[in-house]
Amino acid sequence: MAAAALTREGGEDAFRRLFRFYRQRDVSDLRGVVDFSVPGGQVFRSQLSVSSVSDQDAYRAGLQPVSQWKAYGLKGYPGFIFILNPFLPGCQRHWVKQCLKLYPQKPNVCNLDLHMAPEKTTDLWGQSKEQLKRKGSSKWEPRSLLEKLRWVTLGYHYNWDTKKYSANHHTPFPSDLAFLSEQVAAACGFRGFQAQAGILNYYHFDSSLGIHVDESELDHSRPLLSFSFGQSSIFLLGGLKREEAPTAMFMHSGDIMVMSGFSRLLYHAVPRVLPNLEGTVLPSCLDQALSSDLPAGSVIEHSSDEDWQVCAKYLQSSRINMTIRQVLAEGQKFPEESGTYGKSQAFSEDSHQQQTSRAKRHKPNTD
Repeated sequence: MAAAALTREGGEDAFRRLFRFYRQRDVSDLRGVVDFSVPGGQVFRSQLSVSSVSDQDAYRAGLQPVSQWKAYGLKGYPGFIFILNPFLPGCQRHWVKQCLKLYPQKPNVCNLDLHMAPEKTTDLWGQSKEQLKRKGSSKWEPRSLLEKLRWVTLGYHYNWDTKKYSANHHTPFPSDLAFLSEQVAAACGFRGFQAQAGILNYYHFDSSLGIHVDESELDHSRPLLSFSFGQSSIFLLGGLKREEAPTAMFMHSGDIMVMSGFSRLLYHAVPRVLPNLEGTVLPSCLDQALSSDLPAGSVIEHSSDEDWQVCAKYLQSSRINMTIRQVLAEGQKFPEESGTYGKSQAFSEDSHQQQTSRAKRHKPNTD
C-alpha cells in the first residue's frame, strides 16, 4: 500500500508525506488507519484507575462507569490513551450544544473576533440558527456565522501571535467542562487535574489541522485531553521529531484521546475529516436521546428539540473537537513579562493566517 510505503520511509518530510497522502480527496484505501473499535496489531488494552472516579461522578459528567470504558494504548507511544466513546446515551448532545450555543459567547474569544466588531459576534447562535435549519445540500449557499467559526478559546486564552498563555488574558473556565475533564483525567491516573485552558476547533469536510506540538503550557506533566463529536477524522500521531513517520488512526464521535508522559509532546495533526463510517448522515450514537432521569448534581442539561435540530444540521458536515489543558502546576505562576498586554491580546490575523496556511483555510493550529 502507498501509505505503508510512506510510513516506512524516514527523512526530513516523513510526517508531511503522510499528511499529504491522507489529505488527498481521492484516497479510498484506508486499511492502514488504526481502528480502535477493532483493536489488534500495535493496539493493546490500557488499564484505567477505576477507583479514582465514583460511578456517581461519572454519571454526573454524562459518562459510563469507568469499569465499562474501553481504553487502549499504542505500542511505541507510552502515555497515549484512546478511550472509545464512554458517553452515556444522549450526553454527547450536551457538549455539542455547549460548543455551538454557549462557549462561543463573550467573554470567550473566537476567530471571528479578528475581523468583526464585538457587537456582531455576541450571539452567533441566534444569528445562525434559522439559516442553519433551512440549509440545503448546495455548497453555494451562503454560510452562517456558526459555519464560519474555526476556533474558540476558554480559560487562559491561547495567543496565536506569541504562542503563549498569560495571566492577564483569562476568563472563567466553564464549570461543566472542567468537571468532565477532571473525571477523565482522574480515570487515566491524573487526580487533581485542573482544566485551565481550552481550544475548541470546528472542522468541515475540507478542513485539516496542521502538524504541531502542544508545548505552550508551562506544566507538561499534566495530560492533554481531546474530545471529538460529529463526523469522523483521521488523526496522525508522530514522534518527537518531524522526521519520524506518524501512525494514522480514526477518531469517531464521542472518542477521547489522552496524551501524557512521553506522548505529551509528540507531533500530531488531522489531515482529513471523513463522513462517519457507518454511512449515515450522523453517527448512531448521536441519535440516542438523553435519559429524563439525570442524577443529582449532573452537569448535563437536556437540549430542546429545536436546539438539537440546529446542532444536528451543523454536524451533518462538521466535526467539533475540544482540547483541554492544565497550563500551570499547583502554585506555579506565569513569568514576569516585559511590556504591556496590548499587542498580544489582538490575536493578529496575519499571524494566525501564517500559521494556518498549510492546507487551505482551516488550520486551527494551536502551536
